[in-house]
This record gives sequence, structure tokens and C-alpha cells, in this order.
Amino acid sequence: MDQRRLLLFLVFSFALVMLWDGWIKHNQPAPTVQQAAAGAAAPTDGSVPTPSANLGVGQAAVPGEQQATAAAAAVARTVVETDLLRAQVSAQGGAIVRLELKQHRASAKSEDSFVLLDDGSRHQYAAQAGLIGDGLPNHRTMFELPASELVLKDGEDRVELRLRAPEQNGVQVTKVMTFHRGSYLIDVAYEIVNESGQPISPHAYFQLTRDGNPAEQVEAFGVHTFTGPAFYTDLGKFQKVDFDDIASGKAKLPAATADGWVAMVQHYFVSAWLPEQGVQREYFARSIGGGLYSAGLIVPVASIEPGATATIGSRLYSGPQEQDKLESIAPGLDLVVDYGWLTVIAAPLFWVLSWFHSLTGNWGWAIILVTVAIKLVFFPLSAASYKSMAKMRVLGPRLQRMKELYGNDKAKMQQEMMNLYRTEKINPLGGCLPILVQIPVFIALYWVLLGSVEMRHAPWLGWITDLSSKDPYFILPIIMGASMLVQMKLNPTPPDPIQAKVMMAMPIIFTFMFMWFPSGLVLYWVVNNLLSIAQQWQVTRMIESGKAAAKSA
Repeated sequence: MDQRRLLLFLVFSFALVMLWDGWIKHNQPAPTVQQAAAGAAAPTDGSVPTPSANLGVGQAAVPGEQQATAAAAAVARTVVETDLLRAQVSAQGGAIVRLELKQHRASAKSEDSFVLLDDGSRHQYAAQAGLIGDGLPNHRTMFELPASELVLKDGEDRVELRLRAPEQNGVQVTKVMTFHRGSYLIDVAYEIVNESGQPISPHAYFQLTRDGNPAEQVEAFGVHTFTGPAFYTDLGKFQKVDFDDIASGKAKLPAATADGWVAMVQHYFVSAWLPEQGVQREYFARSIGGGLYSAGLIVPVASIEPGATATIGSRLYSGPQEQDKLESIAPGLDLVVDYGWLTVIAAPLFWVLSWFHSLTGNWGWAIILVTVAIKLVFFPLSAASYKSMAKMRVLGPRLQRMKELYGNDKAKMQQEMMNLYRTEKINPLGGCLPILVQIPVFIALYWVLLGSVEMRHAPWLGWITDLSSKDPYFILPIIMGASMLVQMKLNPTPPDPIQAKVMMAMPIIFTFMFMWFPSGLVLYWVVNNLLSIAQQWQVTRMIESGKAAAKSA
């Protein structure tokens, strides 16, 4: 039994080492601007995508490749600001080249807004769109910008940016971008007026262009926090595509369909083009050079007769992965939240956490209440385990005598120990069960803390200002180590002195590793230990007092 318990502790220790390694990598400095944008002039490079014939409206003319006339920073821009967003829109293609999320800080120590779409401060990342057809404006066309920036005013629900493209061949195109109060959704549409004297059948494309560098490095148990394109269709469901597969031409994309969306996923945040359901679309992903990649979709525009007007557009979501909102925005969009291989546990765990958060308004107290709830759910199992451990503690002197009698005959000693367990109705594996139960919950909570944007920079109380980061003063890890030491004292001492020394070293080892874990995870473990100590102490006291009463009788 002691060997098995030691083995379980070693397995758990290995899991902690892997988590610790992943957390250290997570906190490594981000790539510098030069590294992130090495060789990338601007996210406007790359040819206009070509629709295939299976879109059913004929082949569109595709403009030839052009050289960028200026760096992205030199192109004129306008600013659109709402209560949640501050967007910089470039005259070149009307692309959103910089998007600040005003409700999210760049880091726990910074008051600057988090920059998602980026023009080179850390990454190259833009939301682009355009039309495919002879002379039609694309993401390289220079649009006419308004004279001043647009700001959502009090009492307004939306603000509209209208960008006019140069007229070509009698076709006038206006790009209309509508920003909404209290929303990260942006409506992007093209108004096409055909005065060319002949019908036209254009296509529209919507793409996200980004460098291939990860936003934040997170690795644990061989699973990476994903950065890259993702696609969703009713038939193919959710699928990620690695940048390396795009570069090598091995990327597998969904077939043309009348549903679904394309996204660029990173840790905590996502941008996604969400066309209207029922409109045929074709997906693409390509490497466009300079370390940049584009992923997007193409939709057809019905034939526009001379003198007629048509509108084609798509919604763009660019913001945090708020799980209570993503699913209502588009089918399957909530799947961008990455919980690794323990999603089956992590997803319901987050749901319970969210429910407790709705009651307390604080994620730290929600973690404590979840810990209590988990303890209650597994109370019968824990009680049985602690009874076995308490009985083992009472039997300690008898086991020591057996060791003295049969120390040189291990087979005989094992037989006598099993007879003793059978007589006293002790489960020799009982003390291992709580550890087995805690391992998947522990790892799942680790992923919830790392994968849920709701936990990002979430305070608890006092010195704990970010539950997704380590305790800055290591107070919780020290409390955790002390509580673990108390637990060890309540457990029966292993007969083998080497095993006893290893078990007593565990609190020190765990304390060191927990110093670098998210403080929310350490909080869970501290509360779990304190509840376990109270339960184990009570059970042990009852067993020992019962034995003492039996002897006196």
C-alpha cells in the first residue's frame, strides 16, 4: 500500500512539474517587435484571393499583384471610438489595422488598453476585406477617409464610418463599417452602384492577416495554447489550422458551404468573420510572404444590372473570448476557448465557477465555493479514505512490530499485513483515492485559469490582484506547504524510513513549484487542504477515541 501511495504521489509530482514547466514558459517575455514582424513590411501584402467556379456565379477577374507604395504606418488613417473599442482604420482598403480593447489591460502592471489587431507594436495583424472583379476596390485600394475621427456619443447606439472608393468603369463602391455600443461586433458592408452600362457579377472576400508568431506561449502536458486560423461549418465542425501546414500547403480547409465562419484565434482573444447564414461561401488560407498568413472566405454577389444597387457584407467579431456571449453570436464560436485535453471536465467546471461568480461578484470567492462544492460531491469517497487512513494510523504500532518480526521475510510480512487489513476492514488503497480524484480536477482548473479571459487580471482580495498570475509575495504557496505538512502528520507514517523521508519532503517540493502557479490554482489547493485537514482530523479523532473506549471496556 505504501509503495502504491508513493507511486501516486510521484505521478502527481510529475503532473505538477509539467504544469510548472508550462507556467514558466507562459511567463517568458513576449517576442520583440523586431522578432514578431521580421521581414514584414505591412499586413497589406499578398494577392487578392481567387474564387473557384463552384461558387456558381462565374469566374471573377482578379487584379494582378501590386507593390505596396508605402509602409502601413505612412498610410492615412481615421479613428473610430466606442465605449469598448478604439479602432484605427487605414485608407488602404479600409482595413482595421489597430484595435484597442478599452476594457482589457495590456498587462497586470499596465494601464494601457490591450491591442488585439496590431500594426507592429508587437505583431502584424489586420482585418481586411475587398471585392473581386475588374476595377473593383480590394484591400489595397486607397479609400477616401472622413475629415475627423468618429466617437460614439452619449445616447447613441452606433456610429457609422463610410469610406468611398474611386469610381472605376462606372461602378461606385462605398465601404460601410458600423460600430455598436457595448459590443465587439462590427458590421462591414459594401454598397455597389452599377452605372457601367452592363451587368456585373463580383465577389466579396473577408480575411484576417497575421504574422505566425504566437500571442502568448503556453504549454503543458504536450498541449499548446493555439494561435492561428480556425474554421467552423455545420458539416466539418470546428477545426484549427496550423501556420506550418499553411506554409507547406498541407492545410485542410472546409468545403464550400452556406454556413460557418473563419477566425484567427489566440490566447484569451479572437477575431472572426461571420457572414450571414444561408449565403454560399468558400474558405481559404494562404501564406503571403514576409512571415504573414491570411485566412478568410469568399462570398458571391448576385448579378447587378445596369443602374441597380447591391449590398454585400459580413459581421466581424474582434474581442475577448467571453464564453457566455460567444455562443449567442454565432454557432460554434464558443469552441475557440481552448481548455486542452481536459475540456470535458474544464468546461462544466467553468460553468459552475461562473454561477458562483454571479452570486459573489468575485472569482476568488467563486473558486473557494467550487472547492467546497467538489469536497461535498466527493465527501463519501473522502470519508471512506480518511477512515482507512485513520485506522492505519491506529495500527501503526502493530505494523511496526510486524516489520520487526518479519523484516527479513517480505512475502510473509505482506501476507500478515493483508490478513490484518482484512480483519480490521481496512482498504489499503483508500488513502490514494483522494489524490486520484484531485489530479484531473486540478489540471482542468489550471486550464480554466489559463484559458478563460474572465480570469485574466481578476482580483481576489488584498495582495492577490490577478488570479491567473502567481502570488507576488508567495504567501498562498507557503500556506499551502504548511497545510500539506499538517496533512502528512495526520497520515500514518510509512514503515519504510526512505518512503517516510520522501513523503515528508513533498511539502517542500510542492511549495517551490506552487510559487510559480496561478494564484487561483494555489487558492483552490489551500482551501482543499484545509477542508481535508478538518475532515481527516475529525475522522481520526473519532476512530482513535473509539479504539480507546474499546480497550478500556
